[in-house]
Amino acid sequence: MKKLLLIICLIASFSSVFAQSWVTQASSFSNPSRGINNLQIIDANTVWGLAYDGTATASNVQEFTLTTNGGTTWTPGVINVGNTALSIGNLCAISATTAWVSAFDSTAGLGSIWKTTDSGATWAQQNIGAFSTAASSWIDGVHFFDANNGLAFGDPVGTSFEIYKTNDGGATWTAITSPATVTNEYGYAGNFAYAGNSFWFTTSAGKIYRTTDMGATWTKLASPLADFGAQVTTNNIGNIYFSDNNTGIILGSKNYVAATATTASTGTFKIYTTTNGGSSWSTGVAYTGFRNMCYIPGTTKIIATSALTTTTTSDGSSYSNDNGVTWTTIDTGIQRLSPAFLNATTGWCGGFNSDPFTGGVFKFSGNLINPTFDGNKSFNISPNPANALVSISSTLVDSYKLKVADLTGKIIIEKEMNGVQNTLDISALTSGMYFFTFTSDNKSETTKIIKN
Repeated sequence: MKKLLLIICLIASFSSVFAQSWVTQASSFSNPSRGINNLQIIDANTVWGLAYDGTATASNVQEFTLTTNGGTTWTPGVINVGNTALSIGNLCAISATTAWVSAFDSTAGLGSIWKTTDSGATWAQQNIGAFSTAASSWIDGVHFFDANNGLAFGDPVGTSFEIYKTNDGGATWTAITSPATVTNEYGYAGNFAYAGNSFWFTTSAGKIYRTTDMGATWTKLASPLADFGAQVTTNNIGNIYFSDNNTGIILGSKNYVAATATTASTGTFKIYTTTNGGSSWSTGVAYTGFRNMCYIPGTTKIIATSALTTTTTSDGSSYSNDNGVTWTTIDTGIQRLSPAFLNATTGWCGGFNSDPFTGGVFKFSGNLINPTFDGNKSFNISPNPANALVSISSTLVDSYKLKVADLTGKIIIEKEMNGVQNTLDISALTSGMYFFTFTSDNKSETTKIIKN
């Protein structure tokens, strides 16, 4: 009897370790259908969220919500930038009290930078006079790496993107010259990524501008896409995400067709990977999952949540432990907006509220460190490195799926296996490194194998 009870306890323990879900929290906005499309996590307790109007007749919204107790309560506020017609491009926060936003005119462009030091109660404009060149200026974003060092960037004025850098919290700003632009090249509001001291933004010419020194110097990089916003090359669209200075992905489509009043958007999407900060990219692997993404910083773990769709059956969330090669479903049927994660156990994603007391934010409940039952490897592969045959064994799982991918993410082998021990022939593979990903139920584990 004691042995039976032990088995039951172990099963319950496994279930709790690997259960992944979202807990609904109230964003506290007074108006219903407020969505959140920009989350800034400071720590496990402090998170900012930027709002937008999710109704059919959407109006301009200048609102945020803030929690300092892990989401138990959220406090909404107004972003007062002196003109209620201005759109808020993005929000960047570094503490519970200090944040910046970019603001622009949706028709004329131009733009401004605003800072709060009192948790959003008041906002003060910075870098007055910037982004003011008629018919050229259009601010695309502001980002701060810490309390002092930040940058703001916008469309080209002449042959250089309009970029400014500050090292005193925005009290003073210095104009920075970017690599030369080409005709019809401009940026996209919000289409950027950052990690550590690095920052990347994308353009309508399919280029990526990168800095590794907080905006002081820039390089211009090629990408697999001809356009990141489907404005010049109308069938190309994409977003970039980075985990650290080197590891990143592009989620993009080269045959994108925008949604209309009666049809959903279409397109064949791929995930392109880089291991050198965007200097080169893989050929891409097909991707059919959710389109809002974020990394767990410093890892190859990606969380994906649903974008706007025509049916709720395609909504939900999933995660990848191997940089987008394989995916595990968290849930389906619930619309979830953009995610943000601090680490493998702490994350949020946006939603829509019904009223001040119901919905609007989802907090992650689970642990994406995942790969094992007890902190040890579930699968043993030997030998490693290998020439021809590898033995795969597991005493914890008796049936599983195996996917073998190369460094570009291309799936080379895909099998379903049963039994405690199996043998796999890899003699046909070329020499190099491969990723063996094992999936069973809602668990996955990835191991690197070297083929001699």
